[in-house]
Amino acid sequence: MSPLSSTAASVLRQGARQQLSALRTQKRGMADAYTKATTASSYSSPFRGTSDRRDTTAIPDFKKYRNSGGENTQKVFQYFMVGSMGAVTALGAKATVQDFLVNMSASADVLAQAKVEVDLASIPEGKNVIIKWRGKPVFIRHRTEDEIKEAEDAKWEALRDPQPDSDRVKKPEWLIMLGVCTHLGCVPIGEAGDFGGWFCPCHGSHYDISGRIRKGPAPLNLEVPAYDFPTEESLVIG
Repeated sequence: MSPLSSTAASVLRQGARQQLSALRTQKRGMADAYTKATTASSYSSPFRGTSDRRDTTAIPDFKKYRNSGGENTQKVFQYFMVGSMGAVTALGAKATVQDFLVNMSASADVLAQAKVEVDLASIPEGKNVIIKWRGKPVFIRHRTEDEIKEAEDAKWEALRDPQPDSDRVKKPEWLIMLGVCTHLGCVPIGEAGDFGGWFCPCHGSHYDISGRIRKGPAPLNLEVPAYDFPTEESLVIG
């Protein structure tokens, strides 16, 4: 090998050693800085400043707000609050429903028309009386002994709307029913027709002395409303 080549190789090796040493020194310094940063015992905020102001990064102490009565005391208070709110809610719901039902109930004038009282002493035997109840006519018939016997002896099983006379009256001498034809809602005429009861001239429906359909297009007997006898000489319909 020539002297020139030996000198160049020696220079290259010496330069490489110097660079390697510098890299090792730099790496060692970075490792020391990282170790110092990770092992620091406290942290100083860069936003704290240099004045004597209060440290805003300090965590406040909440010990004075901590419950000192134990867990059971807190639960009792919570149960009391839940129960109180439930009771208040129930009372409010009750008042709301009650007000709604009161507003939806019938007014005084409607309730006054719901029931009608009739003096039966003023109706002679064998006569009809027509009164108005809830906007509809009501027939009241004081039947004679012959009419009662005729109504009871009829063969009701073969009728279009089979119904015995005993199911249509509470007292045999008093027949109370709505005066509305069950065909198209006309008002029949009393003491008329082929069976001595009521006759509807609109379409020719004949009813007997018990108000049962006997002839014509009407499909059902005359309707019997709800009624009662508070006394022997009074009648309440409704």
